[in-house]
This record gives sequence, C-alpha cells and structure tokens, in this order.
Amino acid sequence: MRLYGHYINQTARNFVKTLNERISPLGLYSSQWGVILFLVAEGKSTQRQISDYLRVEAPTMTRTITRMEKEGLITKTSGEDRRARYIELTEKANALYEKWLKESDKMENEAIKGINAEDLDTFLRVLETMNANLDKR
Repeated sequence: MRLYGHYINQTARNFVKTLNERISPLGLYSSQWGVILFLVAEGKSTQRQISDYLRVEAPTMTRTITRMEKEGLITKTSGEDRRARYIELTEKANALYEKWLKESDKMENEAIKGINAEDLDTFLRVLETMNANLDKR
C-alpha cells in the first residue's frame, strides 16, 4: 500500500506544530509566517495573490489578514482600482522578521539534519512535481 499523501500530511502537520511552538512565543503563527514570507519575497500584493500562492481559501485568508492587521503586522491600502486592496508589511513586522527567520531556519535545519544536499534537491523536485500535478486537476 502506498501512503505518500498520508506521510506528506503527517510531516506537514508535525512541521507546522513544531514551527508554531517555536514562533508563537515571538507573537507569530505558521499561517502568518507564510504571508510574511510571501510579502518579503513579492512586496505589496493583493489578498488574492497571497491566497493563491499559499493555496488557502478566501475566508481563511481573510481571518489571517484581519488578525495580522489588528496585531500591526500588515497594512491595507487601496490601489488604482478601488476594489483592489494591497497588503504590505509594517515597520513592526520588518523589524521582527529577522528574529522570526532565525527561529524558522533553526527548526528547519533540525528537520533536515542528516539529509544530504542531493536528497534535498530531489525532495524539492518531487514536491514541485506533485504540486504541479495536483494543480492540473
């Protein structure tokens, strides 16, 4: 019996649980960390762009964004099209980013301990292919 999906799900849950244990004392949760990483990489973006990238349903993303705005981590601004609201990181989030990144990197390094670079490259290619296959459906 092949249980690839089950093992991926179990690993993801373990990863998220451990990440939350590490960064929640710093005032952040894994769902928010994904938003922050996206905004650091892409800059000012719409909620739709963030939702699409993170593969999160709109109501879930709305709750995350609302919470982050209340915590002073993001701001929303209107674009040329008044219906489009752009989200960007605040100075507070930018100031805390390195602290969050350090904790996230530390946890990730513990997770990949003992796995050689070639296997990690293969792992990333496999995950990318699986995601692409699922996106085609």
